[in-house]
Amino acid sequence: MTKAPSTGLGRLRDALFPIYGGEETGKFLALGGIQFFIIFVLTLTRDLKDTLIITSCGAEAISFLKVYGVLPAATVFMLAYSKVSTLLSKRALFYATALPFFVFYLFFKLVMYPMRDSLHPSEAAVEALVGLPEGISYVVNLYRNWTFALFYVVSELYSSVSIGVLFWQFANDIVPVAQAKRFYPLFGQMSSLAPVVAGLCVVRFTNAKSLGGKNVAATEGLLDFVLNLVMVAGGAIFALYEVSTALSVREQRRAGGGDPVTKIAAKGKKPKLGLRDSFRVLGKSKYLGFLATLVLGYGLCIALTEVMWKRMVQNQFPDPVDYARFMGKYSSTLGITTFVVIFFGSNLIKHLGWRAGALATPVSMALLAAPLFGVVIASKGDLGGRQLAFAVMVGTVQSVLSKATKYALFDPTTQMAYIPLDEESKVKGKAAIDGLGSRLGKSGASFMQQGLVLAFGNILNAAPVVAVIFYAALGSWTYGAVRLADMFEAKTRQQEGDHKPRAIRTRGGGGHDRSSSTGGPVDDDGSSGEEGAKGQWSARYQPPANPAATSGLLHRRATSRDCQA
Repeated sequence: MTKAPSTGLGRLRDALFPIYGGEETGKFLALGGIQFFIIFVLTLTRDLKDTLIITSCGAEAISFLKVYGVLPAATVFMLAYSKVSTLLSKRALFYATALPFFVFYLFFKLVMYPMRDSLHPSEAAVEALVGLPEGISYVVNLYRNWTFALFYVVSELYSSVSIGVLFWQFANDIVPVAQAKRFYPLFGQMSSLAPVVAGLCVVRFTNAKSLGGKNVAATEGLLDFVLNLVMVAGGAIFALYEVSTALSVREQRRAGGGDPVTKIAAKGKKPKLGLRDSFRVLGKSKYLGFLATLVLGYGLCIALTEVMWKRMVQNQFPDPVDYARFMGKYSSTLGITTFVVIFFGSNLIKHLGWRAGALATPVSMALLAAPLFGVVIASKGDLGGRQLAFAVMVGTVQSVLSKATKYALFDPTTQMAYIPLDEESKVKGKAAIDGLGSRLGKSGASFMQQGLVLAFGNILNAAPVVAVIFYAALGSWTYGAVRLADMFEAKTRQQEGDHKPRAIRTRGGGGHDRSSSTGGPVDDDGSSGEEGAKGQWSARYQPPANPAATSGLLHRRATSRDCQA
């Protein structure tokens, strides 16, 4: 690796783009390009699936889809993935995981959507179900538009698999720790640009005169345009994967190592804990229990407010093209906001400590949700005109800032919380929280919303009850964060005492060893994560500029190569 010159300009370049040499730059750009196009596809398909389902079935239908469609599909997928990963090389596993998604999108574009009228049930079959309670009507609508529901489920699977399983697992396999310190923070900034570009593409197309008005043809044109972009991005992902693999193989062979992509993928993977085992692991440790409370709290709170906000967006933009245009603007705004918040968020954790970073997300969500619930409850769920436009604006701000804060603060702090644990707690605790947290958070919110929809007819009428559940979950989340902060700081102070001689060397010397790197925790002895003591946090551990850096390095150090979405 070529060092940056010791001039002022060289130090600036070292801070902004610490990548050196043509081969290393090529490897970074290829990997960054893979992440960019993966998130580009994720953004396009996420907005398209919402457009198809919400404008045809209603926002409340999402709660039913996530429980009875996404959850079973995700379970089957992970069982199949665990089995196949023991049989295939890493390269073959990458293609076996990624290629089916793009084959489905192509099939949907060429066959399923053009033939939807023939594939969907007849009006006579649907009329037999007319007259059921309003809450059940959302299930009927899913049956009426089952191809759209299938597209939603597949796109949800892609969003869960693409970053964690496809990108980070590949990156962790081919990027050495020394490079990861410099690569991973920059990956976060690059990934923030993908939603911006994807959103602008959709907005530009929906604003074009060639759409010729708001009709079925316009919706078909939008879908063709989006899925054409998905196909192009998919080709770029596979091409860049080959480039990254070739560069990595050359690098490994020059260093005397083996080929990282021909090994069997399942070696060294972390344990997959069932529901009962997850509860047992979390029940034995208060520390892990409070950490699980944070993950559950976020999943529950964001799901409760998101469906309500999407219902209001549906009311304001019932036409699919208008809805897609709005979601394109939303995605671009989210990308820009995340880019900014990640930059300032990393400094918040660095200067104010882990406790401030952990509390920032629930406090900000509590403040942002108050005007949203206030507007909906004051209108008694009957929003219209300027009141509806204002509610949509408030909900959009709440959604954008909540997610940006999550990426900038929630993700890094929850990943950092594993650092002071012993190795067994790290491995089993992370497996339990990843499995149980994602399942109970999203599924629990969906079950609650189903009950509320059946009781009140739609989610807006149930706003007072949703608000009570939301703030109760936030209260538990905040309490868990406070208690976990106390325990985290105690553990890091204890570790600092155990590693005192090393701590003195790190502060006194001018070197830049692994324990003081900006790239995140990397030492096997656990000495790089003593961020609990406020004054020593800034001196000894500089957090990465994005959550992906912390998460990726923690997987390398504490668990395995088997990343979770």
